[in-house]
Amino acid sequence: MPETDTQKDLPLLTEPDGGVPAVINTERGLARCADALAAGTGPVAVDAERASGFRYGQRAFLVQLKRAGSGIWLIDPEPFDTLLPLQRALGEAEWILHASTQDLPCLAELGMHPHSLFDTEVAARMANLPGVGLGAVVEHLLGVRLAKEHSAADWSKRPLPADWLRYAALDVELLIDLRERLSDLLHEQGKTAWAQEEFEYLRTHKPAAVPREERWRKTKGINKLKSPRKLAVLRELWRAREALAEKKDIAPGHLLPDSALISAADALPRTVPQLLGVTGFQGRAAKREAPRWLRAVQTGQATEDLPVRQRSGNTPPAPRTWKDRNPLAFRQFRTAKERLAVQAERLNIMADTLLAPAVLKQLCWTPPETIDLDTVSEALASHGARHWQIRNTAAVITVAMLDPDPLEEL
Repeated sequence: MPETDTQKDLPLLTEPDGGVPAVINTERGLARCADALAAGTGPVAVDAERASGFRYGQRAFLVQLKRAGSGIWLIDPEPFDTLLPLQRALGEAEWILHASTQDLPCLAELGMHPHSLFDTEVAARMANLPGVGLGAVVEHLLGVRLAKEHSAADWSKRPLPADWLRYAALDVELLIDLRERLSDLLHEQGKTAWAQEEFEYLRTHKPAAVPREERWRKTKGINKLKSPRKLAVLRELWRAREALAEKKDIAPGHLLPDSALISAADALPRTVPQLLGVTGFQGRAAKREAPRWLRAVQTGQATEDLPVRQRSGNTPPAPRTWKDRNPLAFRQFRTAKERLAVQAERLNIMADTLLAPAVLKQLCWTPPETIDLDTVSEALASHGARHWQIRNTAAVITVAMLDPDPLEEL
């Protein structure tokens, strides 16, 4: 999105006040960092950089921290088995992160877990700011611009370029100030307790993990394959790609995109030339590993362990299909959605922050046997809604489900 004239007039922050520190990559340096952080005061700003799309997995390749009295620290996690010294140094200090769900998993892999949390992105959503990206929130509340040009860089590169490190340091430079401004704003809007409940949920909630052996079912475009045999071929191709990606420490999509796996599973090539004629298998890399991919196709065709297509179970289909399949659910969903939008506007909060759309869809598709305020509240809780959300939405949804608008008004 191009910058507006107002944004261009804001001063551009190009370097932290104390300059860009050297990267810590030795045990002695890590101990020095831990001592400094332990001697600091107040909350700690935390960020992590991954190499998504470049390396296998989602591990951190740089960790940035800032605390009053200790300054900014940049840590290269690769030489260390764990960052537990930093965890112990921070003790019960509050962590400040922006979009914490992106960074908490890779920090946990390093032995780092917050005792308490303040998420500046979530706070911005709850305060209904016009933009919730870090740059947008900083511009709106602090009146400066942040450089954003390296957000999608390959952070596994060594040594990291100086301008990348400058960008990384700036990610934590203003988080403490931003937290104070957002905290004041939430207090003015009467949302402090709501935000604290949301932060604690983010800190403690562990999403259900898809078992490794079933992750192949997440391949984009899998619905194009209609037969169990083709699904078996896809499964073997996915396993072969995953094993090679892990061995080479490279993102699976860099070896072959999902679309290539789907095309090969659908085409069922019998020879290397046929395989190399499948869309997505062109180029030197595909030719070099062609025997591996062809073996996977052959294994899938020969196996007796044919996968069955998973049923969606209680997972609701797209609401656009409800009008014919389940007209009552369609009316309830659309009525509740419209009235929640009005409620969100009244509360000055983003509608999808007031209640996740997936929760409303699940509730309307599989409603309680008896609909009243208690059963709707219980259903919302079972689908992951927080107490503050239930208090502000359950009555609205209950009325909408008991007396939905007629179809001609939707």
